[in-house]
Amino acid sequence: MSATNRTNSRMISLLLATACLLLLSSSAWAAGYDNSLKGVGKYDVLFEVSQGNPKVANLVFWAVRNAYQAPEVKALPVPPKVAVVFHGPVVKLLSTNRDPFNSAEWAQVEKFQQTLREMKKDGVHLEVCKYAAKIMGVDNETIIPEIDQVDNGFVSVVGYQMQGYAVVRIP
Repeated sequence: MSATNRTNSRMISLLLATACLLLLSSSAWAAGYDNSLKGVGKYDVLFEVSQGNPKVANLVFWAVRNAYQAPEVKALPVPPKVAVVFHGPVVKLLSTNRDPFNSAEWAQVEKFQQTLREMKKDGVHLEVCKYAAKIMGVDNETIIPEIDQVDNGFVSVVGYQMQGYAVVRIP
């Protein structure tokens, strides 16, 4: 074998070895949860949501879904438990009433509601504060059926906290 062929062979071997190392370590680089999930045995989380911009809600709820669908979370010894409590302006996004929205906003609302339907199928508990709905002028009859209605969302938030859920606020 000539010197050029040996050099090419070594370069190819080096590239293959580097590629293998990158593939094996890429999941650790991509996620980076080694510190945050160290020693975590259960993953119970409550998302407390009040912001009411439909476009922002869609962006944020991609991250909310990813927070329990991430492979590192699913690999924990106990399956994650997730709940969402809605109060404040966001309750308008849970209604079938189109009146508060223009057509572009309504398209975003429908997308958000579809995400909530999918989350419900995933086993996420979804609750809306009926008091907030009343204050925001939302008729309880128009709230999509995937959302459980509670009299006071703050009672739910405190209850989940007392059960050991971590709380993430989305103001």
